[in-house]
Amino acid sequence: MNDLIIRAAKGEKVERIPVWLMRQAGRILPQYRKVRNKVKDFKELVKNPELACEVTLQPVNILNVDAAIIFSDILVVPEAMGLPYLMIESKGPYFEKTIKSVKDIKKLNIVSGREDLKYVMDAIKLVKKELNGSIPLIGFAGAPWTIFAYMVEGQGSKTFSKAKKLLYTNPLISHELLTKISKSTSNYLIGQINSGADMVQIFDSWAGILSPEMYAEFSLKYISEICDEVKKNFPSIPITVFAKDAFFALQKLSKLNCNVIGLDWTMDPVESRKIIGPGKTLQGNLDPCVLYSDFSTIKKVSLKMIQNFGKHRYIANLGHGVYPDTKVDNVKCFIDTVKNYN
Repeated sequence: MNDLIIRAAKGEKVERIPVWLMRQAGRILPQYRKVRNKVKDFKELVKNPELACEVTLQPVNILNVDAAIIFSDILVVPEAMGLPYLMIESKGPYFEKTIKSVKDIKKLNIVSGREDLKYVMDAIKLVKKELNGSIPLIGFAGAPWTIFAYMVEGQGSKTFSKAKKLLYTNPLISHELLTKISKSTSNYLIGQINSGADMVQIFDSWAGILSPEMYAEFSLKYISEICDEVKKNFPSIPITVFAKDAFFALQKLSKLNCNVIGLDWTMDPVESRKIIGPGKTLQGNLDPCVLYSDFSTIKKVSLKMIQNFGKHRYIANLGHGVYPDTKVDNVKCFIDTVKNYN
């Protein structure tokens, strides 16, 4: 019934600018924390289709966004490949075993999607049933380089020097691992679409720590392969690529077989449009910290952002995920400002 995001992604005419938030299903909502307290850890919540469905729907009902995004985690892919991780409270993901050699890579599976990550597919089906055609559902996955970085490093890092070291010292091994991740990710996204996802987003969270040349070889190459594979199977399904801090790669990103390019808050909308051209929809890019300010400031900055992007081929969002200590009313102020824009 509300297909604004789908139409905006495809470059079609919309009555108003659509809006949703990265990380909208999560810690900003007290309703989420109640559900989270029912289970022992984050991963148990992700792997429970009924609870994942409930959490996915919370921002739809509370924030009145124009799309739902399935509640999951990008690291379900390496776990399904055979490299389990822990989600440590207040610290983030941690892999007890990491990839160090060809032998380690040989042990990894290529994820089938439907079977290996059935709990995600089941959650998507439940959400689709509950949404009953009201708004679109977004599926997602991490980009191969971002997944590679965690699998080699073992945890979050400011530099990901271990992961980058492998790229420089053994590019053949690096490409072998990235190929397996890429095939797994394609299968995973196709599985999500088969289960009911109306569009998908690829998150390259650690794009900005690579040089332009390294990014082209070790990340864009594989994102391109995933986009081509998904489009081959589902030509009409919109794909969004969000590469955090990859301002240097905007021109190359514009050549991908995708519909939408996500921008972070360091990327100027006007300059980005000049570089990317008119053939892609842009998404973003409010600094999440703006939502800490008062309503007047939120409205002022949001309106300026919208005016810089323009109404055509634009999806309003933040430049990264909403921070967990953000007030819900401030988030609503941003969403309402976008929706009321004339």
